[in-house]
Amino acid sequence: MVTKDNITKKYKNYLLLEKSLSLNSIEAYLTDLDKLSGFLEDEGLKAENVKPDDLQQFIARLYDLGINARSVARIISGIKSFYNFLVLDGYMQTNPAELLETPKTGLKLPAVLSLVEIEMLMSVIDLSTKEGQRNRAILEVLYSCGLRISELTGLKFSDLFLNEGFIKVEGKGGKQRLVPVSHAAINEIEKYLYYRKEMNVKKGSEDILFPSNRGSAISRITIFHFIKQYAKLAGIKKTISPHTFRHSFATHLLEGGANIRAIQLMLGHEKITTTELYTHIDREYLRQEIIEHHPRNKK
Repeated sequence: MVTKDNITKKYKNYLLLEKSLSLNSIEAYLTDLDKLSGFLEDEGLKAENVKPDDLQQFIARLYDLGINARSVARIISGIKSFYNFLVLDGYMQTNPAELLETPKTGLKLPAVLSLVEIEMLMSVIDLSTKEGQRNRAILEVLYSCGLRISELTGLKFSDLFLNEGFIKVEGKGGKQRLVPVSHAAINEIEKYLYYRKEMNVKKGSEDILFPSNRGSAISRITIFHFIKQYAKLAGIKKTISPHTFRHSFATHLLEGGANIRAIQLMLGHEKITTTELYTHIDREYLRQEIIEHHPRNKK
Protein backbone atom coordinates (compact mmCIF):
# COMPACT_ATOMS: atom_id res chain seq x y z
CA MET A 1 0.00 0.00 0.00
CA VAL A 2 1.18 3.49 -0.81
CA THR A 3 1.20 5.70 2.29
CA LYS A 4 1.77 9.41 2.22
CA ASP A 5 4.87 9.36 4.42
CA ASN A 6 6.89 6.66 2.70
CA ILE A 7 5.92 7.59 -0.84
CA THR A 8 6.75 11.27 -0.33
CA LYS A 9 10.22 10.37 0.92
CA LYS A 10 10.84 8.01 -2.01
CA TYR A 11 9.48 10.52 -4.50
CA LYS A 12 11.71 13.25 -3.10
CA ASN A 13 14.75 10.99 -3.50
CA TYR A 14 13.64 10.19 -7.06
CA LEU A 15 13.45 13.90 -7.94
CA LEU A 16 16.80 14.61 -6.31
CA LEU A 17 18.85 11.61 -7.42
CA GLU A 18 17.28 10.48 -10.69
CA LYS A 19 15.81 13.70 -12.09
CA SER A 20 18.62 15.88 -10.67
CA LEU A 21 16.21 18.71 -9.81
CA SER A 22 17.22 21.64 -7.65
CA LEU A 23 15.96 21.83 -4.06
CA ASN A 24 13.67 24.72 -5.03
CA SER A 25 12.09 22.69 -7.85
CA ILE A 26 11.67 19.69 -5.56
CA GLU A 27 9.96 21.87 -2.96
CA ALA A 28 7.55 23.14 -5.64
CA TYR A 29 6.73 19.59 -6.75
CA LEU A 30 6.09 18.47 -3.18
CA THR A 31 3.90 21.52 -2.48
CA ASP A 32 1.74 20.63 -5.49
CA LEU A 33 1.64 17.01 -4.34
CA ASP A 34 0.28 18.22 -0.98
CA LYS A 35 -2.63 19.81 -2.86
CA LEU A 36 -3.42 16.49 -4.50
CA SER A 37 -3.04 14.62 -1.20
CA GLY A 38 -5.54 16.96 0.47
CA PHE A 39 -8.04 16.31 -2.32
CA LEU A 40 -7.57 12.53 -2.07
CA GLU A 41 -8.10 12.61 1.69
CA ASP A 42 -11.31 14.63 1.23
CA GLU A 43 -12.56 12.09 -1.31
CA GLY A 44 -11.43 9.04 0.69
CA LEU A 45 -9.12 7.88 -2.10
CA LYS A 46 -5.70 6.25 -2.08
CA ALA A 47 -3.08 7.52 -4.51
CA GLU A 48 -2.67 4.10 -6.15
CA ASN A 49 -6.43 3.75 -6.75
CA VAL A 50 -6.92 7.08 -8.52
CA LYS A 51 -8.67 7.06 -11.90
CA PRO A 52 -8.40 9.69 -14.66
CA ASP A 53 -11.86 11.00 -13.76
CA ASP A 54 -10.72 11.62 -10.19
CA LEU A 55 -7.82 13.71 -11.44
CA GLN A 56 -10.13 15.65 -13.74
CA GLN A 57 -12.28 16.43 -10.71
CA PHE A 58 -9.17 17.60 -8.84
CA ILE A 59 -8.23 19.94 -11.70
CA ALA A 60 -11.78 21.29 -11.79
CA ARG A 61 -11.50 22.06 -8.08
CA LEU A 62 -8.30 24.02 -8.71
CA TYR A 63 -10.16 26.21 -11.20
CA ASP A 64 -13.01 26.62 -8.70
CA LEU A 65 -10.48 27.93 -6.19
CA GLY A 66 -9.43 30.61 -8.67
CA ILE A 67 -5.99 29.19 -9.43
CA ASN A 68 -4.75 30.61 -12.74
CA ALA A 69 -3.99 28.57 -15.86
CA ARG A 70 -0.22 28.90 -15.53
CA SER A 71 -0.27 27.49 -11.99
CA VAL A 72 -2.70 24.72 -13.00
CA ALA A 73 -0.34 23.77 -15.84
CA ARG A 74 2.55 23.51 -13.38
CA ILE A 75 0.47 21.38 -10.98
CA ILE A 76 -0.55 19.03 -13.82
CA SER A 77 3.10 18.64 -14.76
CA GLY A 78 3.86 17.70 -11.15
CA ILE A 79 1.00 15.19 -11.01
CA LYS A 80 2.20 13.51 -14.19
CA SER A 81 5.70 13.30 -12.76
CA PHE A 82 4.42 11.80 -9.50
CA TYR A 83 2.34 9.11 -11.18
CA ASN A 84 5.11 8.36 -13.61
CA PHE A 85 7.28 7.70 -10.55
CA LEU A 86 4.63 5.37 -9.08
CA VAL A 87 4.60 3.38 -12.33
CA LEU A 88 8.40 3.21 -12.50
CA ASP A 89 8.58 2.06 -8.89
CA GLY A 90 6.01 -0.67 -9.44
CA TYR A 91 3.16 0.77 -7.38
CA MET A 92 0.90 1.11 -10.43
CA GLN A 93 0.62 -0.43 -13.89
CA THR A 94 -0.47 2.70 -15.78
CA ASN A 95 -0.27 6.45 -15.29
CA PRO A 96 -3.81 7.85 -14.74
CA ALA A 97 -2.50 11.40 -15.32
CA GLU A 98 -1.08 10.63 -18.76
CA LEU A 99 -4.04 12.07 -20.68
CA LEU A 100 -4.53 15.18 -18.54
CA GLU A 101 -4.58 18.20 -20.83
CA THR A 102 -2.39 21.15 -19.93
CA PRO A 103 -4.28 24.45 -20.20
CA LYS A 104 -3.12 27.07 -22.66
CA THR A 105 -1.26 29.68 -20.67
CA GLY A 106 -0.33 32.11 -23.43
CA LEU A 107 3.01 33.82 -23.77
CA LYS A 108 3.89 36.07 -20.89
CA LEU A 109 6.81 38.25 -21.85
CA PRO A 110 9.10 39.05 -18.92
CA ALA A 111 9.97 42.61 -17.96
CA VAL A 112 13.11 43.91 -19.62
CA LEU A 113 15.20 46.91 -18.59
CA SER A 114 16.60 49.22 -21.23
CA LEU A 115 20.28 50.16 -21.19
CA VAL A 116 19.29 53.59 -19.88
CA GLU A 117 17.27 52.05 -17.03
CA ILE A 118 20.17 49.78 -16.08
CA GLU A 119 22.47 52.80 -15.92
CA MET A 120 19.87 54.63 -13.84
CA LEU A 121 19.77 51.74 -11.38
CA MET A 122 23.54 51.57 -11.11
CA SER A 123 23.82 55.32 -10.57
CA VAL A 124 21.75 55.39 -7.36
CA ILE A 125 23.94 52.86 -5.52
CA ASP A 126 25.96 54.38 -2.68
CA LEU A 127 29.52 53.30 -3.49
CA SER A 128 30.97 54.77 -0.31
CA THR A 129 30.05 51.59 1.58
CA LYS A 130 31.30 48.02 1.17
CA GLU A 131 27.68 46.87 0.81
CA GLY A 132 27.16 49.33 -2.04
CA GLN A 133 30.24 48.08 -3.86
CA ARG A 134 29.07 44.51 -3.33
CA ASN A 135 25.57 45.27 -4.60
CA ARG A 136 26.83 47.03 -7.71
CA ALA A 137 29.10 44.08 -8.50
CA ILE A 138 26.15 41.72 -8.00
CA LEU A 139 23.90 43.65 -10.40
CA GLU A 140 26.65 43.94 -13.00
CA VAL A 141 27.32 40.19 -12.86
CA LEU A 142 23.60 39.38 -13.06
CA TYR A 143 23.23 41.56 -16.14
CA SER A 144 26.56 40.98 -17.87
CA CYS A 145 26.52 37.20 -17.42
CA GLY A 146 22.78 36.46 -17.45
CA LEU A 147 22.93 34.37 -14.29
CA ARG A 148 20.06 32.88 -12.34
CA ILE A 149 19.88 34.27 -8.82
CA SER A 150 20.78 30.84 -7.36
CA GLU A 151 23.86 30.76 -9.58
CA LEU A 152 24.89 34.22 -8.39
CA THR A 153 24.52 33.49 -4.67
CA GLY A 154 26.53 30.28 -5.09
CA LEU A 155 29.53 31.93 -6.78
CA LYS A 156 32.91 31.29 -5.15
CA PHE A 157 36.36 32.80 -5.52
CA SER A 158 37.44 29.51 -7.05
CA ASP A 159 34.82 30.03 -9.80
CA LEU A 160 36.53 33.19 -11.08
CA PHE A 161 38.82 33.04 -14.08
CA LEU A 162 39.00 36.77 -14.68
CA ASN A 163 42.30 36.74 -16.55
CA GLU A 164 40.72 34.37 -19.06
CA GLY A 165 37.45 36.33 -19.08
CA PHE A 166 35.20 33.54 -17.72
CA ILE A 167 33.38 32.49 -14.59
CA LYS A 168 32.34 28.94 -13.74
CA VAL A 169 28.66 28.60 -12.92
CA GLU A 170 26.75 25.71 -11.38
CA GLY A 171 23.27 25.68 -12.88
CA LYS A 172 20.18 23.51 -12.55
CA GLY A 173 20.81 19.89 -11.65
CA GLY A 174 24.39 20.69 -10.63
CA LYS A 175 25.42 21.15 -14.27
CA GLN A 176 28.43 23.41 -14.70
CA ARG A 177 29.20 25.80 -17.53
CA LEU A 178 31.71 28.51 -18.33
CA VAL A 179 30.17 31.93 -18.94
CA PRO A 180 32.02 34.86 -20.56
CA VAL A 181 32.28 37.84 -18.23
CA SER A 182 32.33 41.38 -19.61
CA HIS A 183 35.02 43.97 -18.97
CA ALA A 184 32.46 46.01 -17.03
CA ALA A 185 31.69 43.08 -14.73
CA ILE A 186 35.39 42.30 -14.23
CA ASN A 187 35.97 45.93 -13.33
CA GLU A 188 33.14 45.94 -10.76
CA ILE A 189 34.29 42.63 -9.24
CA GLU A 190 37.85 43.92 -8.88
CA LYS A 191 36.64 47.13 -7.21
CA TYR A 192 34.47 45.08 -4.87
CA LEU A 193 37.30 42.69 -3.93
CA TYR A 194 39.11 45.59 -2.24
CA TYR A 195 36.14 45.92 0.14
CA ARG A 196 35.54 42.17 0.34
CA LYS A 197 38.66 41.87 2.53
CA GLU A 198 36.98 44.07 5.16
CA MET A 199 33.90 41.87 5.47
CA ASN A 200 33.46 39.51 8.39
CA VAL A 201 32.97 36.04 6.95
CA LYS A 202 31.86 32.98 8.87
CA LYS A 203 34.14 29.98 9.10
CA GLY A 204 33.43 27.67 6.19
CA SER A 205 32.25 30.54 3.97
CA GLU A 206 35.67 31.95 3.12
CA ASP A 207 35.34 30.97 -0.55
CA ILE A 208 31.93 32.65 -0.95
CA LEU A 209 32.26 35.59 -3.35
CA PHE A 210 29.26 37.59 -2.15
CA PRO A 211 28.70 37.22 1.62
CA SER A 212 25.88 38.85 3.53
CA ASN A 213 26.40 41.15 6.50
CA ARG A 214 26.06 38.04 8.65
CA GLY A 215 29.05 36.40 6.99
CA SER A 216 27.35 33.62 5.02
CA ALA A 217 26.28 33.59 1.36
CA ILE A 218 23.96 36.48 0.53
CA SER A 219 20.31 35.43 0.22
CA ARG A 220 17.92 35.85 -2.70
CA ILE A 221 15.60 37.89 -0.49
CA THR A 222 18.34 40.40 0.34
CA ILE A 223 19.12 40.90 -3.35
CA PHE A 224 15.42 41.17 -4.20
CA HIS A 225 14.95 43.88 -1.56
CA PHE A 226 17.85 46.06 -2.58
CA ILE A 227 16.84 45.84 -6.25
CA LYS A 228 13.38 47.10 -5.29
CA GLN A 229 14.97 49.89 -3.27
CA TYR A 230 17.25 50.97 -6.11
CA ALA A 231 14.41 50.84 -8.64
CA LYS A 232 12.35 53.16 -6.45
CA LEU A 233 15.28 55.57 -6.03
CA ALA A 234 15.89 55.53 -9.79
CA GLY A 235 12.22 56.23 -10.55
CA ILE A 236 11.74 52.98 -12.47
CA LYS A 237 8.06 51.98 -12.44
CA LYS A 238 8.43 48.47 -13.88
CA THR A 239 8.01 45.49 -11.58
CA ILE A 240 11.49 44.01 -11.55
CA SER A 241 13.38 41.25 -9.72
CA PRO A 242 16.83 39.64 -9.94
CA HIS A 243 15.54 37.57 -12.88
CA THR A 244 14.83 40.78 -14.82
CA PHE A 245 18.57 41.22 -15.32
CA ARG A 246 18.82 37.76 -16.88
CA HIS A 247 15.94 38.56 -19.25
CA SER A 248 17.54 41.88 -20.14
CA PHE A 249 20.88 40.18 -20.81
CA ALA A 250 19.30 37.74 -23.29
CA THR A 251 17.12 40.34 -24.97
CA HIS A 252 19.93 42.84 -25.47
CA LEU A 253 22.19 40.13 -26.91
CA LEU A 254 19.49 39.10 -29.36
CA GLU A 255 18.80 42.70 -30.36
CA GLY A 256 22.52 43.12 -30.92
CA GLY A 257 22.58 40.22 -33.38
CA ALA A 258 23.88 37.36 -31.18
CA ASN A 259 23.17 33.81 -32.32
CA ILE A 260 20.31 32.24 -30.36
CA ARG A 261 22.24 29.00 -29.78
CA ALA A 262 25.13 30.97 -28.30
CA ILE A 263 22.63 32.66 -25.97
CA GLN A 264 21.22 29.22 -25.09
CA LEU A 265 24.67 28.04 -24.00
CA MET A 266 25.34 31.16 -21.94
CA LEU A 267 21.96 30.94 -20.18
CA GLY A 268 22.35 27.21 -19.52
CA HIS A 269 19.03 26.31 -21.17
CA GLU A 270 18.76 22.62 -21.99
CA LYS A 271 16.14 23.22 -24.68
CA ILE A 272 16.37 25.78 -27.45
CA THR A 273 12.61 26.34 -27.10
CA THR A 274 13.22 27.97 -23.71
CA THR A 275 15.66 30.44 -25.24
CA GLU A 276 13.31 31.09 -28.15
CA LEU A 277 11.07 33.01 -25.76
CA TYR A 278 13.39 35.93 -26.37
CA THR A 279 12.76 35.87 -30.11
CA HIS A 280 9.20 36.91 -29.29
CA ILE A 281 10.51 39.85 -27.30
CA ASP A 282 12.77 40.73 -30.20
CA ARG A 283 9.85 40.56 -32.66
CA GLU A 284 7.87 42.98 -30.50
CA TYR A 285 10.88 45.30 -30.40
CA LEU A 286 11.28 45.12 -34.18
CA ARG A 287 7.56 45.65 -34.72
CA GLN A 288 7.64 48.77 -32.56
CA GLU A 289 10.69 50.04 -34.43
CA ILE A 290 8.86 49.60 -37.75
CA ILE A 291 5.74 51.31 -36.44
CA GLU A 292 7.74 54.28 -35.18
CA HIS A 293 10.28 54.70 -37.97
CA HIS A 294 9.08 53.16 -41.24
CA PRO A 295 7.94 55.89 -43.67
CA ARG A 296 4.77 53.96 -44.56
CA ASN A 297 3.67 54.16 -40.94
CA LYS A 298 4.14 57.90 -40.56
CA LYS A 299 0.98 59.97 -40.68
